[in-house]
Amino acid sequence: MKLSEFQVAVDDEFGAGYGGVVVNDLVLATLGGRTAREALADGVPPRQVWLALCDATDVPESRRHGAGRPVPGEARARGRG
Repeated sequence: MKLSEFQVAVDDEFGAGYGGVVVNDLVLATLGGRTAREALADGVPPRQVWLALCDATDVPESRRHGAGRPVPGEARARGRG
């Protein structure tokens, strides 16, 4: 997962406004008592941070994997491909 995919996944799951609050304010024990933003800044891979956020906020398994990745053909349908 790229950092950009992490941000898309957070925005999709929590909403653009609340997603920022979750990333900046929620302290994650599984990431050493850091927020997602701090963990990312410390070099923790975005996928690991995403899964820690999912665990802490009870995101269902069905919405965890593949989150943030573009849907094949979607960019083309919007005229960007």
